[in-house]
Amino acid sequence: MLRKMGEAVARVARRVNETVESGSDTLDLADCKLVSFPICIYKVLRNVSDQIHLITLANNELKSLTSKFMTTFSQLRELHLEGNCLYRLPNEVSGLQHLRAIDLSRNQFRDFPEQLTTLPELETLNLEENEIVAPSLDLHLLPSAVSGPLQP
Repeated sequence: MLRKMGEAVARVARRVNETVESGSDTLDLADCKLVSFPICIYKVLRNVSDQIHLITLANNELKSLTSKFMTTFSQLRELHLEGNCLYRLPNEVSGLQHLRAIDLSRNQFRDFPEQLTTLPELETLNLEENEIVAPSLDLHLLPSAVSGPLQP
């Protein structure tokens, strides 16, 4: 078990270093067995966080994201969070004014994350395979590219 944890930590460190060293606008931490976003990454990426436009945290075990995540990566255009254990988003997600696409499929949302309706650039929202049972907002507020059934 410790060896697997060590491998996961090494994978995260390698991917973060690749992002920093290459000057990439993408941070890919998919399939890293993360239960939370590692605090140390904020420090490592502090000089390049404004340049990060795409973050992939798919297929981890995230239960939540912090407001610090949303404010640190305020220039995001795409956020891939599919295949986690998320059930809500922090209110600060409304500060992602450049966000064009967010994938929240295969999570545990019971309610539609209404903060997303305030995002002016949002074009694509995927909520497939969540536990949303009834829309709790006016459907005309949704972007036209929403995918995933909302069951009344």
